[in-house]
Amino acid sequence: MNPPRRRTLAPAAAALALLLAGTVVHAQREEVPASSLPLWELGVFAFGVSQQAYPGSDEQLARGLVLPYGQYRGRFLRADRDTAGLRAVKTPVYELDIGVAGSFGGSSAEIGARRGMPELGTLVEFGPRLKINLGQWGEGRHAGRWRVELPLRGVFDISDGAAHRGMSFEPEINFQRRSLGGWGYAVSLGAIVGDKRLNRTFYGVDPVYALPDRPAYAAQSGLISWRLSGSVSRQLTPDWRLVSFARWASVAGAANEASPLVRRTNGLSVGFGLSYTWLRSEARANE
Repeated sequence: MNPPRRRTLAPAAAALALLLAGTVVHAQREEVPASSLPLWELGVFAFGVSQQAYPGSDEQLARGLVLPYGQYRGRFLRADRDTAGLRAVKTPVYELDIGVAGSFGGSSAEIGARRGMPELGTLVEFGPRLKINLGQWGEGRHAGRWRVELPLRGVFDISDGAAHRGMSFEPEINFQRRSLGGWGYAVSLGAIVGDKRLNRTFYGVDPVYALPDRPAYAAQSGLISWRLSGSVSRQLTPDWRLVSFARWASVAGAANEASPLVRRTNGLSVGFGLSYTWLRSEARANE
C-alpha cells in the first residue's frame, strides 16, 4: 500500500472551480430560451463553499476562489451550465449531452475520521447524461419546468493525475422557475449510486489503516446517499448575478452505512457566488 499522497490543492482546486463556475453562475439560466442568450460570454466569478467532506462525514470543508469563466452555447459544442463538450441529441422531450460535476477534496489532517489514511482528492465526474422534460407548471414566461436527469459518469481524481476512482449513477428529478423581478429558484431530489471502486474511495478501510476506533472495512457497491438540493439566484444588473445554493445529503439505508468512516447520517453543504460578465457576443445562442 502506498503512503498517503502529499496534497496538491491549489492547481486541483483551480481546475475544479473552472468547471463549477459555469454550473453556479448560470444555475438558473435554463428557464430563459437559449435564443435570447449570447452565443458566448466571458467574465469573472467569485464563490465560497462549505461542503460536507463526503456523505456520512462529520467534518466540513471550506473553500473560496475568484476565477475567470467562459460560456459557449453552440448547437452541438457546449460549455454552458453543467454541460461541457458535446450535446449529441436535443428534442422537445429528450436531450443527451456530456455533463461535468465535481467536489473539492480534503486531507487526512482536515478529516479526523481519515487520520493517517490517503487523502480524498478533488474529484471531477464526466460522462453522458440523459435529460427528460416532464412538462411545465403554470403559463407564460415565468412557468416552472419539471425534468428528470440520468447522468452516468466516470469519477477522476485531479489531485492525483486524473486517476480513475470509479463510476457513479446520479438520477435526479428537478423543478426550475424564474419569477418576476429577476429572481430564479430550483429544487431537486436525487440519489448517488457508486460502483465498488468509488465506494471504496469514500468508505473502505484497508487493514493497514485500521485503528481501535476504526476497524478494517470492505466497501460494497450500491447507494452512496440521497440528496435534496435548492438554489436561488438574482440578476442584480445585466452584468452582475448573485447565486446561493444548499444541499442536504443522507446516508440512511446506504450500502456502506456501517462503515467506520460514516460518522453522521445527515449533512449539509452551502455556498454563495457572485459573477460579473465582462464581454458577450451579439450573436445569439443555438437551441
